[in-house]
Amino acid sequence: MLVWERPEPPSRPAPASLSRERIVRAAIRLADADGLEAVSLRKVAAALDVGPMRLYGYIASKEELLDLMVDAVHAEIRPTGDHWREVLRSLAESTRHVAHQHEWLADLLGGRPRLGPNALAGGEIVLAALDDVGVDAKMPVVSAVNSYVIGAVRREIAERRAERATGMDEKRWQSAHGPYLERTFATGRFPALETVVRDAVHLDADQTFRIGLDFLLDGIEARFSG
Repeated sequence: MLVWERPEPPSRPAPASLSRERIVRAAIRLADADGLEAVSLRKVAAALDVGPMRLYGYIASKEELLDLMVDAVHAEIRPTGDHWREVLRSLAESTRHVAHQHEWLADLLGGRPRLGPNALAGGEIVLAALDDVGVDAKMPVVSAVNSYVIGAVRREIAERRAERATGMDEKRWQSAHGPYLERTFATGRFPALETVVRDAVHLDADQTFRIGLDFLLDGIEARFSG
């Protein structure tokens, strides 16, 4: 029986009461502070001031705990809008926002479909908004948006982590590597790249995300209006 259907143990008097929700919230706090490497059943039990064995009545494995954590933050992703394009944009932007609030989520996005109640509820909202899209095209459309978001979010989170690890923000990193690029471009081997680096507007992460999302949504709209 999957954890979504498995009942919790009956409550009993104890110095520290437990529930799946308390366990998951404690795990999320640990992950928000120090990443997924800070999450284990032993560490969560310590944070709750209980013995590790007590957790096994509620959660069978760390994999179940991670599934529950992901579904808990899916409750913060609630697409809205009156048109499928608005809903897909809301899905993309809210997923990105939540991933920035919980960086560890970037490491768990993608893969097999999430079957928790919050993930299913969000999926229902999105698919219901795609009434005008043929049933066979619904999932490819949603997958295209999700894939774009996952790629963008992982790139952005990787940049954040690199900045923390090196102490260099993007501008300092660019300044440090500028002389190398100047020497490389002077060879004449990369004219197209040189033109973009020298002449294109340098967008921040928010602008880059919005423009790329517009490109994707424009393509989807053209496909189904043509």
